[in-house]
Amino acid sequence: MRENGYAAIRDYAVIGDGRTAALVAKDGSIDWLCLPDFDSSSVFGRILDARRGGSFELQPEEPFEVERRYRPDSNILETMFRTSSGTVQITDAMLLADDGLAPMREVLRRVEGLDGHVPMRWRIEPRFDFGRRRARLDRRAGRAFASSGPDALAVSTWGTGEPIVAEEAIKGRFVAEPGSTTVIDLTAAHQEPVVLPCRDDVERRFERTKRFWTEWSGRIPYDGPWRDAVVRSALALRLCVFAPSGAIVAAPTTSLPEWIGGTRNWDYRFTWLRDATFAIDALLRLGCESEATSFFWWFMHASHLTQPRLQILYRVNGAHRAKERELDELPGYMSSRPVRIGNGAADQVQLDVYGDVLDSVARFASSGGAIDRTTAKEIAAIADYVTEVWDCVDAGIWEVRGPPAHHVHSKIMCWVALDRACKLAGAGVIPDRSTRWRAVADEIRRFVEERGFDRVRGTYVRAAGQEDLDAALLTLPMFEFAGEGDPRLAGTIDAVERALADGPFVYRYRGEDGVGGDEGYFLPCSFWLVDALARTGRLAHATRNMDQLVACANDVGLYAEELRPDDGAFLGNFPQALVHLALISAALCVSERSEGRS
Repeated sequence: MRENGYAAIRDYAVIGDGRTAALVAKDGSIDWLCLPDFDSSSVFGRILDARRGGSFELQPEEPFEVERRYRPDSNILETMFRTSSGTVQITDAMLLADDGLAPMREVLRRVEGLDGHVPMRWRIEPRFDFGRRRARLDRRAGRAFASSGPDALAVSTWGTGEPIVAEEAIKGRFVAEPGSTTVIDLTAAHQEPVVLPCRDDVERRFERTKRFWTEWSGRIPYDGPWRDAVVRSALALRLCVFAPSGAIVAAPTTSLPEWIGGTRNWDYRFTWLRDATFAIDALLRLGCESEATSFFWWFMHASHLTQPRLQILYRVNGAHRAKERELDELPGYMSSRPVRIGNGAADQVQLDVYGDVLDSVARFASSGGAIDRTTAKEIAAIADYVTEVWDCVDAGIWEVRGPPAHHVHSKIMCWVALDRACKLAGAGVIPDRSTRWRAVADEIRRFVEERGFDRVRGTYVRAAGQEDLDAALLTLPMFEFAGEGDPRLAGTIDAVERALADGPFVYRYRGEDGVGGDEGYFLPCSFWLVDALARTGRLAHATRNMDQLVACANDVGLYAEELRPDDGAFLGNFPQALVHLALISAALCVSERSEGRS
């Protein structure tokens, strides 16, 4: 199951509580958990350092076979271990706090004996600050503790016997028997006292957590094709929501490589405004109005610090600084260096973000969302800013680290920003400067048609003066830049399929980007191709692609950012919100077009 101590990315599931998330491997080891928040340092970081990163192991002591699932319509994980001695089930959850005094970060692991007598072992080896700080382990108040600086963990057990507190780990052994239930509960604190729960409180929060997830997913009205994949994607997206602010992280992990042994290792534990339009659209169409509203107001407030200029990404608490650093002490996943925390893309110019934000504003307003006068003025000021900067070079949607260019997708998204501003002004939502906005939007369109379209091949290109293609152009029908019957749109889709696709699987682009190294099929673009095919009337083709892509999820329905072409292994950070957003959009689009709705 492991190679040099590392589990395959495909072998992970994720649990979370709306503040942080943990990755659980098939063999029962929690290999990733940042505390107290998504973008905090890790206490379990085995995915980046198999030897010293820290983990929470729980598994049979003898050879086993594994089968697992999420509880139906839930983010509670159930793993079945079968051994020659019997069968046990481990239930893993991050618990939601109740109305009483309760830890705000709590991992519950319940072991139920189903048949036979199965010897079990568990080991908690916390390594704070990305494995760079060893924990002090001791006993207090009848519990085992791990602490380092302002951080502390308390281990509460019921049915395991007396835990052993050793030099580097808290551990123990027990036998799971038919009808037995063993509980290991991990509570965390940061710059505050640790709350020590009793078993009744833990069980009550577990019941509340079960109710929350089933009630939340039960409100999703979608009942079309690929419903299970859509609901699972919505649940995965919900695990990427930072509940205190409404921000949505791109992924709860950092530095999982886009190619094993390569350098394309990025920190995704931030919120990209680029994802705004995809998130607002998906949440509203799935009936998740409160999450859409929270996210909308989060990114409007977070961007106050830089408006009218919009930064590419923000921290979950709204902070705009995310300085990129390399952790030289860590070997990285499967020796994929460097390990990075922070993301230098925050300092790039990426003009596409303006179209994403203004489009999401338009979607929010058209759904009945109220926009106050002050916010309306800010939105208009952002549109004014676009008229001044649209003709600048930028790093583009893919955040290239080579020379900036006139990326065609970025220009189109500037057109989207001004087009939506005109529509918002026409609806009385924002101050009306549409004469100026429409004139500049027309100028942008002329630029795109004259310098961004290859008339010989009949396709839009990646950047002015270049022949390369860009799979981001598959979103053109989604953003209504080109009519769905426009031959230029059909030509672009066909060209992308010829140059960048392998069946349903799509690469982002080819050519130099200032980073170097290989990467896999990019799954958001693969689902964007489905969306584009459906919007242009090629439903049979879209459906075939969708069936194959849905089948590429792991055993619990989750996706990483990319797939390795030779064997379908997962690559990149996991689970990635944009993949699941793209899946939702593609499924809804195919369903609506099949039913004759646009």
